[in-house]
Amino acid sequence: MAIREEAEEKKLVEKLVRLNRVSKAVKGGRKISFSALMVVGDGGGRVGYGFGKANDVTEAIRKGVKKAKDSIMAVPIKKNTLPHEILGEYKSASVLLKPAAPGTGIIAGGPVRAIMEAVGVRDVLAKSLGSKNTMNIVKGVFNGFENLMPAKKIASGRKKSIMDMWG
Repeated sequence: MAIREEAEEKKLVEKLVRLNRVSKAVKGGRKISFSALMVVGDGGGRVGYGFGKANDVTEAIRKGVKKAKDSIMAVPIKKNTLPHEILGEYKSASVLLKPAAPGTGIIAGGPVRAIMEAVGVRDVLAKSLGSKNTMNIVKGVFNGFENLMPAKKIASGRKKSIMDMWG
């Protein structure tokens, strides 16, 4: 059992979305710490994000990766793209995710691109609307992922087979 978990962890892709240096004024001067927003995925439909804070960059990244691994979720992928269009929202950040034709590539901004690469989506069109806050954009994308329906469920809802819908 432990060998399988170690093998799975080796396959995970870790992406640093944002590293922020924060300073706090204290009695003796400035206290500097770091925060890291990390995305972890297996490139096959599983992805998670985590936010770590520490006095050292490597420690902040390590904490972010640990939290990201704990929050991994499954994302339905059909032919290297998303099964349908989705609008993910978190606070004032909205992220529009559209499936794209094969060969289109990842047309998205920084945080969304990192998530798509980690999850294994190769063809997608994305647009961040509203807030430019990196953390809120990431949470908006994950909100969209939660609302994605698998291809099988969409096809059964339309009373068609998967082959009729995607060929």
